[in-house]
Amino acid sequence: MDLQAIWFFLWVLLWAVYFITDGFDLGIGTLLPVLAKNEDEKRIIYNAVGPLWDGNEVWLITAGGVTFAAFPMVYAVMFSSLYSALMLILFALIIRGVSFELRGKLESPGWRTLWDGCLFVGSFVPALLFGVAFANIFQGIKFDAQGVYQGTLFTLLNPYGLLGGVLFLLFFLVHGALWLAIKTEGSLHDRAAAAAGKLWPVLLVAAVLFLIATKFTTPIYANYLKHPALFLFILITVIALLGIRVFLARKNYWKAWFSSAVAIIGATFFGFIGLFPNMFPSSIDSAYNLTAYNSSSSALTLTIMFTLAVIFVPIVLAYQFWAYRLFKGKVTKEDLAREEAY
Repeated sequence: MDLQAIWFFLWVLLWAVYFITDGFDLGIGTLLPVLAKNEDEKRIIYNAVGPLWDGNEVWLITAGGVTFAAFPMVYAVMFSSLYSALMLILFALIIRGVSFELRGKLESPGWRTLWDGCLFVGSFVPALLFGVAFANIFQGIKFDAQGVYQGTLFTLLNPYGLLGGVLFLLFFLVHGALWLAIKTEGSLHDRAAAAAGKLWPVLLVAAVLFLIATKFTTPIYANYLKHPALFLFILITVIALLGIRVFLARKNYWKAWFSSAVAIIGATFFGFIGLFPNMFPSSIDSAYNLTAYNSSSSALTLTIMFTLAVIFVPIVLAYQFWAYRLFKGKVTKEDLAREEAY
Protein backbone atom coordinates (compact mmCIF):
# COMPACT_ATOMS: atom_id res chain seq x y z
CA MET A 1 0.00 0.00 0.00
CA ASP A 2 1.43 3.40 -1.02
CA LEU A 3 1.66 6.48 1.18
CA GLN A 4 -1.36 8.19 -0.38
CA ALA A 5 -3.56 5.17 0.32
CA ILE A 6 -2.20 4.85 3.86
CA TRP A 7 -2.96 8.50 4.61
CA PHE A 8 -6.38 8.21 2.99
CA PHE A 9 -7.37 5.49 5.44
CA LEU A 10 -5.69 7.23 8.38
CA TRP A 11 -7.65 10.36 7.46
CA VAL A 12 -10.94 8.44 7.50
CA LEU A 13 -9.94 6.74 10.78
CA LEU A 14 -9.32 10.12 12.44
CA TRP A 15 -12.82 11.27 11.49
CA ALA A 16 -14.24 8.00 12.81
CA VAL A 17 -12.39 8.39 16.13
CA TYR A 18 -13.70 11.94 16.42
CA PHE A 19 -17.27 10.79 15.81
CA ILE A 20 -16.89 8.06 18.46
CA THR A 21 -15.44 10.34 21.13
CA ASP A 22 -17.18 13.66 20.59
CA GLY A 23 -20.28 11.94 19.22
CA PHE A 24 -21.56 10.93 22.65
CA ASP A 25 -20.94 14.50 23.89
CA LEU A 26 -23.04 15.89 21.06
CA GLY A 27 -25.75 13.32 21.68
CA ILE A 28 -25.91 14.07 25.41
CA GLY A 29 -26.05 17.82 24.82
CA THR A 30 -28.95 17.33 22.42
CA LEU A 31 -30.76 15.09 24.91
CA LEU A 32 -30.28 17.47 27.87
CA PRO A 33 -33.73 19.19 27.62
CA VAL A 34 -35.47 15.81 27.39
CA LEU A 35 -33.66 13.79 30.05
CA ALA A 36 -32.87 16.30 32.79
CA LYS A 37 -35.83 16.99 35.10
CA ASN A 38 -34.18 19.22 37.71
CA GLU A 39 -31.04 21.23 38.41
CA ASP A 40 -29.15 18.34 40.01
CA GLU A 41 -29.75 16.12 36.98
CA LYS A 42 -28.61 18.88 34.64
CA ARG A 43 -25.40 19.24 36.58
CA ILE A 44 -24.88 15.48 36.59
CA ILE A 45 -25.22 15.48 32.80
CA TYR A 46 -22.70 18.32 32.50
CA ASN A 47 -20.27 16.46 34.74
CA ALA A 48 -20.75 13.20 32.83
CA VAL A 49 -19.00 14.79 29.83
CA GLY A 50 -17.27 17.81 31.39
CA PRO A 51 -13.84 16.22 32.04
CA LEU A 52 -13.68 14.68 28.55
CA TRP A 53 -15.32 16.88 25.92
CA ASP A 54 -12.35 19.15 25.18
CA GLY A 55 -9.98 16.19 24.87
CA ASN A 56 -12.43 14.55 22.48
CA GLU A 57 -12.33 17.57 20.19
CA VAL A 58 -8.57 17.11 19.73
CA TRP A 59 -9.46 14.47 17.14
CA LEU A 60 -11.43 17.05 15.13
CA ILE A 61 -8.39 19.34 15.08
CA THR A 62 -6.20 16.39 14.13
CA ALA A 63 -8.51 15.35 11.28
CA GLY A 64 -8.56 18.93 9.97
CA GLY A 65 -4.79 19.23 10.36
CA VAL A 66 -4.17 16.00 8.46
CA THR A 67 -6.45 17.21 5.67
CA PHE A 68 -4.41 20.42 5.43
CA ALA A 69 -0.99 18.75 5.57
CA ALA A 70 -1.53 15.51 3.65
CA PHE A 71 -4.18 16.61 1.13
CA PRO A 72 -3.92 20.42 0.80
CA MET A 73 -6.03 20.59 -2.37
CA VAL A 74 -8.87 18.70 -0.67
CA TYR A 75 -8.56 21.05 2.30
CA ALA A 76 -8.77 24.12 0.06
CA VAL A 77 -11.77 22.98 -1.97
CA MET A 78 -13.58 21.34 0.96
CA PHE A 79 -13.33 24.35 3.24
CA SER A 80 -14.44 26.72 0.51
CA SER A 81 -17.26 24.53 -0.82
CA LEU A 82 -18.59 23.65 2.63
CA TYR A 83 -17.69 27.03 4.12
CA SER A 84 -21.17 27.97 5.36
CA ALA A 85 -21.85 24.58 6.92
CA LEU A 86 -18.40 24.39 8.52
CA MET A 87 -18.66 27.91 9.95
CA LEU A 88 -22.03 27.02 11.47
CA ILE A 89 -20.42 23.93 13.00
CA LEU A 90 -17.51 26.02 14.30
CA PHE A 91 -19.74 28.65 15.93
CA ALA A 92 -21.93 25.92 17.42
CA LEU A 93 -18.91 24.14 18.91
CA ILE A 94 -17.68 27.44 20.36
CA ILE A 95 -20.93 28.22 22.17
CA ARG A 96 -21.08 24.61 23.36
CA GLY A 97 -17.63 24.89 24.91
CA VAL A 98 -18.42 28.26 26.46
CA SER A 99 -21.62 26.86 28.00
CA PHE A 100 -19.59 24.40 30.09
CA GLU A 101 -17.46 27.18 31.50
CA LEU A 102 -20.04 29.92 32.05
CA ARG A 103 -23.20 28.11 33.14
CA GLY A 104 -22.19 27.86 36.79
CA LYS A 105 -20.80 31.40 37.12
CA LEU A 106 -24.12 32.86 38.29
CA GLU A 107 -26.92 31.42 40.40
CA SER A 108 -29.62 32.98 38.22
CA PRO A 109 -32.06 30.39 36.72
CA GLY A 110 -32.35 32.51 33.58
CA TRP A 111 -28.57 32.55 33.17
CA ARG A 112 -28.39 28.77 33.46
CA THR A 113 -31.32 28.28 31.09
CA LEU A 114 -29.52 30.45 28.52
CA TRP A 115 -26.41 28.26 28.59
CA ASP A 116 -28.46 25.06 28.64
CA GLY A 117 -30.00 26.29 25.39
CA CYS A 118 -26.52 27.02 24.03
CA LEU A 119 -25.38 23.50 24.92
CA PHE A 120 -28.40 22.06 23.08
CA VAL A 121 -27.87 24.20 19.96
CA GLY A 122 -24.10 23.70 20.09
CA SER A 123 -24.61 19.94 20.15
CA PHE A 124 -27.57 19.53 17.78
CA VAL A 125 -26.21 21.69 14.94
CA PRO A 126 -22.81 19.92 14.55
CA ALA A 127 -24.39 16.47 14.90
CA LEU A 128 -26.79 17.25 12.06
CA LEU A 129 -24.44 19.22 9.79
CA PHE A 130 -21.55 16.75 9.97
CA GLY A 131 -23.93 14.16 8.56
CA VAL A 132 -25.17 16.58 5.90
CA ALA A 133 -21.59 17.40 4.88
CA PHE A 134 -20.41 13.79 4.66
CA ALA A 135 -23.52 12.63 2.80
CA ASN A 136 -22.96 15.38 0.24
CA ILE A 137 -19.35 14.29 -0.16
CA PHE A 138 -20.57 10.75 -0.82
CA GLN A 139 -22.86 11.91 -3.64
CA GLY A 140 -20.51 14.59 -4.97
CA ILE A 141 -20.07 18.32 -4.39
CA LYS A 142 -20.96 20.85 -7.08
CA PHE A 143 -17.53 22.33 -7.86
CA ASP A 144 -15.86 23.06 -11.19
CA ALA A 145 -12.40 22.50 -12.68
CA GLN A 146 -10.99 25.43 -10.68
CA GLY A 147 -12.39 24.01 -7.44
CA VAL A 148 -15.01 26.77 -7.21
CA TYR A 149 -18.27 25.73 -5.56
CA GLN A 150 -21.30 26.33 -7.77
CA GLY A 151 -23.97 26.05 -5.10
CA THR A 152 -25.11 27.49 -1.78
CA LEU A 153 -25.72 26.20 1.73
CA PHE A 154 -29.23 25.24 0.64
CA THR A 155 -27.76 23.14 -2.18
CA LEU A 156 -26.30 20.93 0.53
CA LEU A 157 -29.69 20.59 2.21
CA ASN A 158 -30.92 18.12 -0.40
CA PRO A 159 -32.89 14.98 0.54
CA TYR A 160 -29.86 12.67 0.62
CA GLY A 161 -27.80 15.21 2.56
CA LEU A 162 -30.57 15.69 5.12
CA LEU A 163 -30.99 11.91 5.43
CA GLY A 164 -27.28 11.69 6.21
CA GLY A 165 -27.70 14.44 8.78
CA VAL A 166 -30.57 12.62 10.47
CA LEU A 167 -28.58 9.37 10.46
CA PHE A 168 -25.56 11.01 12.14
CA LEU A 169 -27.80 12.73 14.66
CA LEU A 170 -29.49 9.45 15.58
CA PHE A 171 -26.14 7.68 15.89
CA PHE A 172 -24.94 10.36 18.30
CA LEU A 173 -28.20 10.38 20.28
CA VAL A 174 -28.02 6.62 20.87
CA HIS A 175 -24.28 6.85 21.59
CA GLY A 176 -24.87 9.67 24.07
CA ALA A 177 -27.82 8.00 25.78
CA LEU A 178 -25.71 4.88 26.31
CA TRP A 179 -22.85 6.91 27.79
CA LEU A 180 -25.30 8.63 30.13
CA ALA A 181 -26.70 5.24 31.17
CA ILE A 182 -23.14 4.19 32.03
CA LYS A 183 -22.30 7.34 33.97
CA THR A 184 -25.49 7.90 35.98
CA GLU A 185 -27.75 6.12 38.43
CA GLY A 186 -31.34 6.24 39.63
CA SER A 187 -34.14 7.72 37.56
CA LEU A 188 -31.77 9.61 35.25
CA HIS A 189 -30.02 6.34 34.42
CA ASP A 190 -33.39 4.70 33.74
CA ARG A 191 -34.49 7.50 31.42
CA ALA A 192 -31.17 7.43 29.54
CA ALA A 193 -31.37 3.65 29.03
CA ALA A 194 -35.02 3.95 27.95
CA ALA A 195 -34.12 6.73 25.50
CA ALA A 196 -31.43 4.55 23.92
CA GLY A 197 -33.95 1.73 23.57
CA LYS A 198 -36.56 3.99 21.95
CA LEU A 199 -34.09 5.68 19.61
CA TRP A 200 -32.48 2.46 18.42
CA PRO A 201 -35.29 1.28 16.07
CA VAL A 202 -35.48 4.78 14.58
CA LEU A 203 -31.72 4.62 13.98
CA LEU A 204 -32.11 1.20 12.36
CA VAL A 205 -34.79 2.49 9.97
CA ALA A 206 -32.68 5.55 9.09
CA ALA A 207 -29.64 3.33 8.43
CA VAL A 208 -31.62 1.05 6.10
CA LEU A 209 -33.07 4.04 4.24
CA PHE A 210 -29.59 5.55 3.91
CA LEU A 211 -28.17 2.31 2.48
CA ILE A 212 -31.00 2.16 -0.07
CA ALA A 213 -30.74 5.86 -0.98
CA THR A 214 -26.97 5.48 -1.39
CA LYS A 215 -27.58 2.92 -4.13
CA PHE A 216 -29.58 5.39 -6.21
CA THR A 217 -27.80 8.64 -5.33
CA THR A 218 -24.08 7.83 -5.22
CA PRO A 219 -21.50 5.68 -7.02
CA ILE A 220 -20.33 4.17 -3.74
CA TYR A 221 -21.45 0.59 -4.40
CA ALA A 222 -19.27 0.35 -7.52
CA ASN A 223 -16.18 -0.42 -5.42
CA TYR A 224 -18.15 -2.95 -3.37
CA LEU A 225 -19.39 -4.75 -6.46
CA LYS A 226 -15.89 -4.73 -7.92
CA HIS A 227 -14.43 -6.14 -4.69
CA PRO A 228 -17.20 -8.17 -2.97
CA ALA A 229 -15.00 -8.78 0.09
CA LEU A 230 -15.63 -5.15 1.02
CA PHE A 231 -19.22 -6.03 1.90
CA LEU A 232 -17.69 -7.45 5.07
CA PHE A 233 -17.44 -3.85 6.36
CA ILE A 234 -21.18 -3.40 5.89
CA LEU A 235 -21.85 -6.77 7.55
CA ILE A 236 -19.72 -5.83 10.59
CA THR A 237 -21.52 -2.50 10.86
CA VAL A 238 -24.92 -4.19 10.73
CA ILE A 239 -23.87 -6.75 13.37
CA ALA A 240 -22.60 -3.93 15.60
CA LEU A 241 -25.86 -2.04 15.12
CA LEU A 242 -27.86 -5.12 16.12
CA GLY A 243 -25.45 -5.69 18.99
CA ILE A 244 -26.54 -2.39 20.55
CA ARG A 245 -30.05 -3.75 20.95
CA VAL A 246 -28.88 -7.13 22.25
CA PHE A 247 -26.66 -5.60 24.94
CA LEU A 248 -29.31 -3.04 25.84
CA ALA A 249 -31.74 -5.88 26.53
CA ARG A 250 -29.11 -7.46 28.80
CA LYS A 251 -28.47 -4.09 30.48
CA ASN A 252 -24.80 -4.37 29.57
CA TYR A 253 -24.35 -0.70 28.72
CA TRP A 254 -20.59 -0.72 28.25
CA LYS A 255 -20.83 -3.43 25.58
CA ALA A 256 -23.77 -1.58 24.00
CA TRP A 257 -21.64 1.59 23.88
CA PHE A 258 -18.71 -0.24 22.29
CA SER A 259 -21.09 -1.77 19.73
CA SER A 260 -22.31 1.73 18.97
CA ALA A 261 -18.68 2.85 18.53
CA VAL A 262 -18.00 0.03 16.06
CA ALA A 263 -21.18 0.91 14.15
CA ILE A 264 -20.05 4.56 13.90
CA ILE A 265 -16.63 3.46 12.60
CA GLY A 266 -18.33 1.24 10.04
CA ALA A 267 -20.72 3.98 8.94
CA THR A 268 -17.82 6.41 8.46
CA PHE A 269 -15.69 3.95 6.49
CA PHE A 270 -18.69 2.73 4.47
CA GLY A 271 -18.82 5.77 2.21
CA PHE A 272 -15.12 6.42 1.82
CA ILE A 273 -14.27 2.82 1.02
CA GLY A 274 -16.81 3.08 -1.77
CA LEU A 275 -15.31 6.36 -2.98
CA PHE A 276 -11.62 5.37 -2.86
CA PRO A 277 -9.39 6.70 -4.35
CA ASN A 278 -11.75 9.70 -4.57
CA MET A 279 -11.81 11.92 -1.49
CA PHE A 280 -13.85 14.89 -2.67
CA PRO A 281 -15.77 14.05 -5.84
CA SER A 282 -17.40 16.63 -8.11
CA SER A 283 -21.02 16.21 -9.12
CA ILE A 284 -20.41 18.37 -12.21
CA ASP A 285 -17.80 16.18 -13.87
CA SER A 286 -15.83 13.22 -12.55
CA ALA A 287 -12.75 14.68 -14.24
CA TYR A 288 -12.72 17.31 -11.48
CA ASN A 289 -12.67 14.74 -8.67
CA LEU A 290 -10.03 15.20 -5.99
CA THR A 291 -8.40 11.89 -5.17
CA ALA A 292 -5.81 10.64 -2.72
CA TYR A 293 -3.31 10.83 -5.57
CA ASN A 294 -3.97 14.10 -7.39
CA SER A 295 -4.42 16.17 -4.22
CA SER A 296 -1.75 14.84 -1.88
CA SER A 297 1.41 16.45 -0.58
CA SER A 298 4.84 15.23 -1.66
CA ALA A 299 6.11 11.78 -0.74
CA LEU A 300 8.64 13.39 1.61
CA THR A 301 5.90 15.28 3.47
CA LEU A 302 3.76 12.17 3.79
CA THR A 303 6.76 10.17 5.04
CA ILE A 304 7.64 12.75 7.71
CA MET A 305 3.99 12.93 8.78
CA PHE A 306 3.76 9.16 9.02
CA THR A 307 6.90 8.99 11.19
CA LEU A 308 5.51 11.65 13.53
CA ALA A 309 2.14 9.90 13.65
CA VAL A 310 3.76 6.60 14.64
CA ILE A 311 5.53 8.38 17.52
CA PHE A 312 2.88 10.76 18.85
CA VAL A 313 -0.52 9.16 18.16
CA PRO A 314 0.13 6.30 20.63
CA ILE A 315 1.05 8.93 23.24
CA VAL A 316 -2.23 10.79 22.65
CA LEU A 317 -4.17 7.52 22.78
CA ALA A 318 -2.44 6.52 26.02
CA TYR A 319 -3.27 9.88 27.58
CA GLN A 320 -6.90 9.68 26.50
CA PHE A 321 -7.19 6.11 27.78
CA TRP A 322 -5.81 7.31 31.13
CA ALA A 323 -8.32 10.18 31.22
CA TYR A 324 -11.26 7.89 30.48
CA ARG A 325 -10.05 5.43 33.10
CA LEU A 326 -9.62 8.22 35.66
CA PHE A 327 -13.21 9.41 35.16
CA LYS A 328 -14.79 5.98 34.60
CA GLY A 329 -16.98 6.07 37.71
CA LYS A 330 -20.60 7.16 37.86
CA VAL A 331 -21.43 10.80 38.56
CA THR A 332 -23.49 11.14 41.74
CA LYS A 333 -25.09 14.01 43.66
CA GLU A 334 -22.19 13.87 46.11
CA ASP A 335 -19.81 14.72 43.25
CA LEU A 336 -21.67 17.99 42.65
CA ALA A 337 -20.40 19.34 45.97
CA ARG A 338 -16.80 19.23 44.79
CA GLU A 339 -15.13 22.50 43.90
CA GLU A 340 -14.15 21.33 40.41
CA ALA A 341 -17.68 20.17 39.52
CA TYR A 342 -19.68 22.01 36.86
